[in-house]
Order: sequence, then C-alpha cells, then structure tokens
Amino acid sequence: MVFKRLKMKKCNLVIEDSSFEAHLKALRSCQNCIATLPLGPNPIVQLSPRAQILIISQAPGTRAHETSTTFNDPSGDRLREWLKMDRQQFYNPEEIAIMPMGFCYPGRNPKGGDLPPASVCAPLWHQKTLNYLPNIQLILLVGQYAQKHYLGDRRKKTLTQTVKAWQEFLPTYFPLPHPSWRNIGWCAANEWFEKEVLPELQDKVWSILKP
Repeated sequence: MVFKRLKMKKCNLVIEDSSFEAHLKALRSCQNCIATLPLGPNPIVQLSPRAQILIISQAPGTRAHETSTTFNDPSGDRLREWLKMDRQQFYNPEEIAIMPMGFCYPGRNPKGGDLPPASVCAPLWHQKTLNYLPNIQLILLVGQYAQKHYLGDRRKKTLTQTVKAWQEFLPTYFPLPHPSWRNIGWCAANEWFEKEVLPELQDKVWSILKP
C-alpha cells in the first residue's frame, strides 16, 4: 500500500513538471508584440518550480537580447554585487527565478535609454507563471515598473520613498532601484541605500539560500 502511494506521488510530480515545461515553452514562443519589437521577439526568463527567490525586473537590454541571458551586462554585475552573489549562483534557476515586466527588448527611447517594458506581458503571463513557482519566499521588485504593478496603492509617491520604506512590504516584497549605470547618481545622493538597505537585503537573501 505504501508503495502504491509513493508511485502516485512520483506520477503527479511528472505531470506537474510536464505542465511547467509546456508553460515555459509557450512563454518563450510568445510573439504577441512582434509588430512593435525592433529586434524581434526573444522572451527572456529564468524559471524553475524549485526557485526560492524571484527577481522581477524591467525588460532585457540589447546585450541580454543578443545572448538570451538576463542581466548579462554591467547592470547585472551591479545587481550581483548588491546581492553578494557570483554569476554561477545567480544563474542557477533552482535558486533564483528572474521574470521581467516586459519579456523582450523594447527598443530605444529617442530621449535616451530604453523604452518602457511592454505593458501586455505582465497581465498575460505573470500570474500564470507565479502559479508554477510555489517555493518563492522573497520577491525583489527592481525598478518602478515592477513596484507599480505589484505594490499598487501601497507604493509611495517616489521610487526613493518606496525603497526607503522597504520594511513595509516584507515578508513578500523587497523594492530596489534599477542597478543601471544611470542610477549611480541616485546611489551617491542616497548613501543610506548602500549603508542601511543593502546589508538587510543580503541578510534576507542569504537567510533563504543558506550558503
């Protein structure tokens, strides 16, 4: 009798894994925004049902698009520095899941920087994807777009105020500025972030991952 129950559990696990793989394949095949993407569709995510930390970011840059690897640029180096994490662990989907607000590179803004992430990705894919991530213990909201979507009315008037109030959003969310070089000035003007917030972020992350 015990043997039969074990076999049933194993069978259910296979079904769940198969369902996740089908979802992931469908997500990576999405061409919903093909008409508006200057480099064409290339949805970039890092996902596993076993992941414990989820990073919800903005949208892939050109380097990520070219290599099909999220945060594969200086902003990724900076984010990994904030987390005190090397590339090997950062790119381990069994621990870290990464899902941007917009899955594909959106193009350049004539005024500078990249365009905002496509607004259709999150409503279309996020909740479906979260259903396959039952082990997530902490969600890092990187940048204003992720914070606006997930914090809603709880978000403060500015990104600075939201990040400074990070404790209000625990235990589920931890808001962060985007690690882009464009925010170097922001970090310099807000020294409390590196002195007070980053140590707390690292403690939260590593208490979950338990190195």
